Amino acid sequence: MAGHGTDEHPHGADRLCEAGDRVYSRAVRRGRVPRRDAEPVPCLMDLALLHPDPDDMDWLVPTSPQEVMTRLLRGMYDEVSASQRRVGSAVAAFEWYAGLGHQVSPAPSATEGPAIRVLDGLARIQTAMDEATQACTTEVLTVQPGGIRREAELSEGLHRATALRGRGVRMRDLYTHVARHGQGLLTYLELMGDAVEARTLDEVIERLILFDRTVAFIPANAERTMALELRHPALVEYLGTVFERLWRLAIPLTAPLPDTGIEGISHREQSIAALLAEGHQDAVIAERLGISVRTCRAHIARLSETLGAASRTQLGVRIAQAGLDGPPRSSRTAPARGSRTAR
Repeated sequence: MAGHGTDEHPHGADRLCEAGDRVYSRAVRRGRVPRRDAEPVPCLMDLALLHPDPDDMDWLVPTSPQEVMTRLLRGMYDEVSASQRRVGSAVAAFEWYAGLGHQVSPAPSATEGPAIRVLDGLARIQTAMDEATQACTTEVLTVQPGGIRREAELSEGLHRATALRGRGVRMRDLYTHVARHGQGLLTYLELMGDAVEARTLDEVIERLILFDRTVAFIPANAERTMALELRHPALVEYLGTVFERLWRLAIPLTAPLPDTGIEGISHREQSIAALLAEGHQDAVIAERLGISVRTCRAHIARLSETLGAASRTQLGVRIAQAGLDGPPRSSRTAPARGSRTAR
């Protein structure tokens, strides 16, 4: 029977092939079958369902169905027992590893959550901000770009600011100079009193809120419907350093903006002139200074008139001649009266 094995009939005694079922059933009914009848189904010999008749080797006799069932049940019991042992081993291993986990002290950042977490949706952002507000005990630093703050925006964060003030938390806010013209901001600062200090710059970085130098929030998309919650110490420290440097450059909201020293040119127009000299388009300048494109172009028109420029190209030359192509300074030497700045 070489070459005839279970490879040709890949099954067990619990699921006989059709040919094997016919021959075995016949053997049980008749008590034996000729050996030649079993040659096409070697699986019956391999599975010990048929074995030679000791009285006549040309015949095969069947193993009783009761014995086959007992054998099958014993095999199933052995498989279940082995599975139970494997499950028991897995449970024991799990408990062992879990015990090791309790012995390891978590890193400081792990106790505060992941180092960087993406907050998708305004609801999740507000929830995370409220949690950070409740945990804050010392200081909140914020950068608020975008020009005049709408009263709705200020009212939205008023409950957090009030809660912070009640716990003696110090707050410092950075805005663009344009924000000085919003009544909503002035009302907000009056409500908060000494708890909030505000300063302004020509332009600031993107929005930033930093609690206790431990957790920071920054936008993750242009629409500000997603945000990043940052708890990595190096990132938070870096953002805190950026804030402090901008703060030192900024002008207190209670102090007036410095005069440009050039008759007819306001501080804002001086900032626009510097950005024009850098080659920025009107829309970019408007966004950086927190004003509308229409307002930006109105200032550019007044710049052109004041400096006597008939075109954008000539305006660039006049800006450079007047020394307006650099960052705004607190004081400048005024040009000779009547010269219209080297017309």
